[in-house]
Amino acid sequence: MERESMTFDVVVVGAGPAGLSAACRLMQLSREHGHELSVCVVEKGSEVGAHILSGAVFEPSALNELFPDWRELGAPLNTAVKQDDIYVLRSQEKATRVPDFLVPKTLHNEGNYIISLGNLCRWLGEQAESLGAEIFPGFAAQEILFDDSGSVKGIITGDMGISASGDQKDSYMPGMELRGKYTVFAEGCRGHLGKQLISHFRLDEGKDPQHYGIGIKELWDIDPEKHKPGLVVHTAGWPLSWPMAEKGSTGGGFLYHLENNQVVLGLITDLSYSNPNLSPFEEFQRFKLNPVIKQYLENGKRVSYGARALAKGGPQSLPKMTFPGGLLIGCDAGTMNGAKIKGSHTAMKSGLLAAETIFEAISSGSAGTEELTSFSVALKNSWLYKELYQQRNFGPAMHKFGNIMGAAFAFADLNIFNGKLPFTLHDSKPDYTQLQAASSCKVIQYPKPDGKITFDRLSSVFLSNTNHEEDQPCHLKLNDPSIPVEQSLPLYAEPAQRYCPAGVYEIVEGEDGNSHFQINSQNCVHCKTCDIKDPYQNITWVAPEGAGGPNYPNM
Repeated sequence: MERESMTFDVVVVGAGPAGLSAACRLMQLSREHGHELSVCVVEKGSEVGAHILSGAVFEPSALNELFPDWRELGAPLNTAVKQDDIYVLRSQEKATRVPDFLVPKTLHNEGNYIISLGNLCRWLGEQAESLGAEIFPGFAAQEILFDDSGSVKGIITGDMGISASGDQKDSYMPGMELRGKYTVFAEGCRGHLGKQLISHFRLDEGKDPQHYGIGIKELWDIDPEKHKPGLVVHTAGWPLSWPMAEKGSTGGGFLYHLENNQVVLGLITDLSYSNPNLSPFEEFQRFKLNPVIKQYLENGKRVSYGARALAKGGPQSLPKMTFPGGLLIGCDAGTMNGAKIKGSHTAMKSGLLAAETIFEAISSGSAGTEELTSFSVALKNSWLYKELYQQRNFGPAMHKFGNIMGAAFAFADLNIFNGKLPFTLHDSKPDYTQLQAASSCKVIQYPKPDGKITFDRLSSVFLSNTNHEEDQPCHLKLNDPSIPVEQSLPLYAEPAQRYCPAGVYEIVEGEDGNSHFQINSQNCVHCKTCDIKDPYQNITWVAPEGAGGPNYPNM
């Protein structure tokens, strides 16, 4: 069966805030200038928003630029932030509230909103389609198309109907070539095509390695009497880094009060941790036991669960975002502002800059083969880069000094010097190199879940509505199948079985008494942690068959 192709002016990979903002802005410019454009957005989730997961306290700066009338258009920004509380958790029982005057100014949220980012993306998708963009959900971008000169010319969507053994089933349908003058990659953190582009074009040459965290999140219905719409709670310290010697990890927690008697809560664990016995999922369960968090959850009901990696290296780790024939934007590049714990507004702004650069090139008659160097100039002159540069020392300070001393440094850097200290901190060790031998690290005893506040992995994955076609090739590729058991198991106690928040990886004892590494790929929530943290970089995440993965309703 021959592969069909479709040609557009612009192909956008990923219907997240960056990709949809780019599509909307392109169509706006098309209308404003009377220059007809064809734009398509390809999305691996079953629908727009199905794979979107974020805290999320949302800063509307980029949305104000894209749709100044977003209120009249019905954007789902319903709960304004009314109160910011910052706590240092000192143990499972103890916590200290940080006085407002000691909080880094980037963590004040006046003028921001507590939202479901998935619902905002659904709304952005509706705006993009009403402006004339085409959106193809349920189709995973699987390969990059190059022309004879080496320029990117689009993508190929994944084949459908391939069995686990690689044979074509009766339902087989080959992927489609989506060709464009320009291709915009907006896959989110650790996009598998973005990873290939960074390597192929050496976009990270001369940069610090990217740094990551894993965010694990739940949505709860709570007692209406406990509900405080607009309350934002952030935490540092326990359970991750109090004391540092036990876990070798930094990170922080959050709890936000949405509308409809709901709260979202989560824990971000920096993937630079050193103890291979650590489990970010179990740390999140422990986090919920501190009274600062638990008080809201008692007698409540957990209604959703999810996990996603986030890129937090800052401008020191930001790769070159241009290459012949396309752009790498949003969290696919790493535009998150770690000091604000926000990446949606910066991702959206990168999408707006991408759209304006591409439209100018196409309207000038470009055939799409050249590199859009003007994007880099526009980025450097934008508030996006100025914001990232201002907080450039935040992440490295947390890694070097820990949460408490790092926060003190961040307060001085941001509140006193306004991010203008005459030096830049660097963090040159990739996260996957940080693990120490399991034998030299503390074994962490995690309590059993109580089924009321704390839960196990499998019941959690159930709430993520994760589903994959069972008879398909495994999308978690091992470069060397022998490594997990022969090397990683004795040295690191095979950390994949603990850092995965979905129970994908197991060490199973066979009938012959030998251990083997089992991959339960149907559980995968597409967080990408395995691709990032594996100490041998032996696991490669690729997109499974389209529409597979989680189906987040309100995350």
